[in-house]
Amino acid sequence: MRILQIKPIVHVWLCAAALALAAGCATSSKSGKTSFYFYPPPPDDPRIQFLTSFSSQRGLRGGDDRTFLNYITGTAQPEKALAKPYGAAAGGKRFYVCDTDMSAVLVAELETRHLRALAAGGDATLKIPLNIAIDSDGSIYIADSGREQVVVLDKDEKYVTALGKTGEMKPRDVAVGKDRLYVADLLNHSVRVYDKKDNSLQFSIPRPEDRTNDERRLYTPTNLGLDSKGRLYVADTGASAVMIYEPDGKFVRRVGGVGDSLGQFARLKGIALDRADRLYAVDALSQAVQIFNDKGELLMWFAEPDTGDKMQDLPAKVFVDYEDVGFFEKYASPNFKVEHLVVVINQVGPRKVSVFGFGHKK
Repeated sequence: MRILQIKPIVHVWLCAAALALAAGCATSSKSGKTSFYFYPPPPDDPRIQFLTSFSSQRGLRGGDDRTFLNYITGTAQPEKALAKPYGAAAGGKRFYVCDTDMSAVLVAELETRHLRALAAGGDATLKIPLNIAIDSDGSIYIADSGREQVVVLDKDEKYVTALGKTGEMKPRDVAVGKDRLYVADLLNHSVRVYDKKDNSLQFSIPRPEDRTNDERRLYTPTNLGLDSKGRLYVADTGASAVMIYEPDGKFVRRVGGVGDSLGQFARLKGIALDRADRLYAVDALSQAVQIFNDKGELLMWFAEPDTGDKMQDLPAKVFVDYEDVGFFEKYASPNFKVEHLVVVINQVGPRKVSVFGFGHKK
């Protein structure tokens, strides 16, 4: 995978957009041939392919959400459609998507292509669900900024407990490790670390001695990720950087910084890690997803903000999914092998859940 030269990012987008359009999108052209979007564009070897997207149950089942969105003009009213999604995660052959306008988590059942609302009533009632994490045992953790709590459900979507009390924290994201839970706390400019067995608060990151250090402190922690070594990655929107800490809270390094060039961020949002510890970081202003290696070096980016058929439109979240590749392989080019999925959540537009394949040329 190539290392890109650092250039003003808007200029690079426009050049890449033209090349991508020349290659075509994942639709049928007038000639009847199917064409595809790849990143980087030719002549480089492809590493990312846009596969499909959906914003409603119709789109999930293979319909065209772009025509379906005519309900905005009042000509049609959609059923089971996303309104304003934000955070999301995969688990149990499902995509879970937090919808802030609907005060709900919508569940895309990949096997049946059915879209439904998470059963969350009573003590589990949601107000403003921002982000969600699914544990290996199916447990569900929802960071709800309206409740100022993390709501915990079991694999059957039954209420278990809620972390935090009103006024104690402002949760923005939650990450699940082997033995610990991590909660991004905007109120205290920190990440709260809980024991997963008894939900007891263990400590906070950064360490006390780092909280006044401009290079190691957290300003606006909004999104979290964990790598294969258990290191914590924190998307600090205020600092325009991803901060990395050891499991015990020791500072490792920061990735990025404020700016409009590749390797920098203007409005950093969601992050994710794959099994090779590559970091995927979403920028809501540039609408690009940048990919870094485990040393924090930029590898590539993908986005399509300047065409009429946008791949990203106010993106807020990205997650990596290895388990559900089979549900989307039919959209891949015959000459492209999908290794894992990279899913981007957009708050507006016809592609609210955009599914990309990370892979290589066969």
